[in-house]
Amino acid sequence: MRFAIGFLKQVWAGLLVLLALTAILGVLYPAAVWGVSRISSGSAEGSPVSDAAGCVVGSRWIGVDPQVEADQPDPFFHNRVVGSVADDDAFATGDPAAALPTNQGPSSEALAGFIEQRRAAIAEREGVAPQAVPVDALTGSGSGVDPHISPEYAALQVPRVAAVNGLSEERVRELVSENTEGRQLGFLGSERVNVLELNLALGLTAPGCGAAPSGE
Repeated sequence: MRFAIGFLKQVWAGLLVLLALTAILGVLYPAAVWGVSRISSGSAEGSPVSDAAGCVVGSRWIGVDPQVEADQPDPFFHNRVVGSVADDDAFATGDPAAALPTNQGPSSEALAGFIEQRRAAIAEREGVAPQAVPVDALTGSGSGVDPHISPEYAALQVPRVAAVNGLSEERVRELVSENTEGRQLGFLGSERVNVLELNLALGLTAPGCGAAPSGE
């Protein structure tokens, strides 16, 4: 009898611990984490950025180049490049959304050649001498998702963007200044330009979002 009573007490104690931990770890803790995430719901949902029509065009923290047809004028600013050293020339100015760093060291001949491809492609696009292309345009984002460029790289693109959009270079520089973020905490890092938000100021929209369906 004493054994049965002791056994039941242990079972009851174990059940109480199980119920308590289930309530704390299975209900209260997840609810607390969810509640904290709601303090800044934009961050919890990936910090989406919307265009004037309310359509999501990307995330504040992920750099994605706007898609422009090869035979069309290019009215937007471009992110840093990323891509692997491959035979495919499309990677020479790769899409930052690929999140695919080269994994090549500073002594890599393949990386050196790849940087020269980038230098030539960007210089041709902006109509400048190869020596004028800033370093951050050549050394792509290691993570592949960097949404920022240096003010120097933004300045390099101002003449092209102004000409294609029919704006004065002074007005485009003002837009660049308005979308330039200062150093973190006032002393960490350097000034940087958020390309997505800058392009939104130039009229970037989400392709097909909110478009009326085509008729028969």
